[in-house]
Amino acid sequence: MQKTERQSLYAEVTARVIAELEEGRLPWVQPWDAAACGCTMPANGVTGRRYSGINVLILWAAVIEGRYASQRWLTYRQAQAAGGNVRKDERGTTVCYADRFTPRIEAECARDEDREARQLAFLKRFTVFNVEQCEGLPAALTAVHELPAEADILPEVQTLIHASGADFRIGGGEAYYSPSGDYVAVPPQAAFGEPINWYRTALHELGHWTGHSTRLDRDQRGRFGSADYAREELVAEMASAFACASLSIRPTVRHADYIASWLKVLRDDDHAIFRAASAASKAADYLLAFSPEGEA
Repeated sequence: MQKTERQSLYAEVTARVIAELEEGRLPWVQPWDAAACGCTMPANGVTGRRYSGINVLILWAAVIEGRYASQRWLTYRQAQAAGGNVRKDERGTTVCYADRFTPRIEAECARDEDREARQLAFLKRFTVFNVEQCEGLPAALTAVHELPAEADILPEVQTLIHASGADFRIGGGEAYYSPSGDYVAVPPQAAFGEPINWYRTALHELGHWTGHSTRLDRDQRGRFGSADYAREELVAEMASAFACASLSIRPTVRHADYIASWLKVLRDDDHAIFRAASAASKAADYLLAFSPEGEA
């Protein structure tokens, strides 16, 4: 992808997220009551691989807008290879793939100069279609799976918390993570209106916990009110949302009062939401590895 096209994709996605925040909506907490499908993670219909990072936000928004009953997506060629096709006049959704590579000349120079080779970032854009935008697909790709009941979900989250080995303290009147003490504190469940809200809060604070230097090593030195603090809070918010959705829990807003600081971060840097969403996916995957199913 050319540099100008990359920049335009960053700017386009960032502008969309900013518009949502300005309206008081959080793209990682979609209005799932308006959706035909339940809140789960979007995945490729053929490979089963879940989308991650910024693509989760993009595809969640598309599911809400299209009122699709499925979170499964395919490329045009995948739909054809599966025996179906995209219906005429259907509009696809643009997602992206980010990675780094080492140019051959740079690798050779680095070898001659006995140094580490410098890598270049690239961003590739491609188009996917929801399985509901297709026809002729096998039933296995279009079947709607029933989501587990809340009573079956909560024990799984409790197991995840215990298996993580986190210093998890229950008590007091505030939920927080202490980077210096490396512990999570959450009020007793009785302090929450519904048990599910206690688990959502626990996953948010564990999202912060993943950033410790002995784990994913994120910068958690920012003081309250600073841009660094806002960035870390953004990562924990999305990490919690991604983990919740992976466990079939509907995400909710934890810190809507941070919207102003998030807006400033995003307006100052159109790469910020991409970096935060990527870090959030890594944090969610780290937590989900402790679930009974490995990665829920």
